[in-house]
Amino acid sequence: MLLHKVPFDWKQRAVLQGRGFHVDVGAFSTPIVGGGNGTVLDQDQPEACISVPTGTSILPIRIHIQCQTPLLATDADEAEALIAVDIAAAQDATGTATAETALKMYMGTGTSLCTATSAYTANATSPTLGMELARAVITGDMNGTPANALWGKLDLLYVPQVCPVLVGPCAIYIYWGGTVAVSGFAQIEWLEYLTSDL
Repeated sequence: MLLHKVPFDWKQRAVLQGRGFHVDVGAFSTPIVGGGNGTVLDQDQPEACISVPTGTSILPIRIHIQCQTPLLATDADEAEALIAVDIAAAQDATGTATAETALKMYMGTGTSLCTATSAYTANATSPTLGMELARAVITGDMNGTPANALWGKLDLLYVPQVCPVLVGPCAIYIYWGGTVAVSGFAQIEWLEYLTSDL
């Protein structure tokens, strides 16, 4: 095939081999309310989870979180986003969440061995977040009066130059929230391998 003769980098070659997957969190113009359908980050109610089973390994290649600017209520209100990994366990299918479809980045046949979920509204088993991949925090400033409030943009883009190899069982957890309600979207992309092939 012609595409296989082009000198792509290793990530693009992996996508052409059918190893790339993509998940959207939030639909079109409807965001997901952060903080476990509340405000502050809630460890057992993530905004998204990619659960990796035993025998499968993934390399996260791009995770992008975009949050809508929240309403600043008081001076020094905070909003934050976090991408972290439970390095010892996959998500155990507890809690109430929305099942997401992992789309093939090379739009052919095949499905992911991972399980993607989002918008938890009831507690899952609380993960042990043994590795943080990325974090962003913004703090509001009333600047003396609410009429002069300053509130930055909460946007977190994780595109590692050197990708961690996440060996299942494990799971990526994605959060956003704050001392005020924060709504947002995310796009998650990874390369997937059988651990025995690595």
